[in-house]
Amino acid sequence: MSARVPVYDTGMLIALADRKAKAVRLHAGLQDTPHRALVLGPVLAQVWRPSPATVHALAGVMKDCTVPQARSSAPAMRPTSVGQTACIMCATGPDITEWQRIGSALGAAELPPKKRPDAVDALVALTAARHGSAVVFTSDPADLDAYLKALDAKDVHVVQI
Repeated sequence: MSARVPVYDTGMLIALADRKAKAVRLHAGLQDTPHRALVLGPVLAQVWRPSPATVHALAGVMKDCTVPQARSSAPAMRPTSVGQTACIMCATGPDITEWQRIGSALGAAELPPKKRPDAVDALVALTAARHGSAVVFTSDPADLDAYLKALDAKDVHVVQI
């Protein structure tokens, strides 16, 4: 059995920047997984602020994560004793059909009351679905569950932080 691919949403990064105990403990437990935790570029952009405390906290977290397709990011897969492997899903971005799926999910997701469609959350859900056996760490599990259901995602778990 292989380890699930960890995917962080904005809420997880905020919790890590705020040094929330549960988020820090979960992140620390993922440091030996074959696939680094995924932080999508738009997720990082939603959280990153030029305050010294935020920069310091997130810089440390990001050393153990990968931002797919970002040139300066650590590779998605950790090196092994037999060499460096690659994650095809992280190396290739969504195609036009997948962007259309995100748009469809934004319209079809049965979000909790007073919630508005969020393209970044839908992209996080699609990324987890593309990886197959994934786990999304989020502060809004109902939102992510709604997008995963709208995408008909299989074998993706959601963990509330």
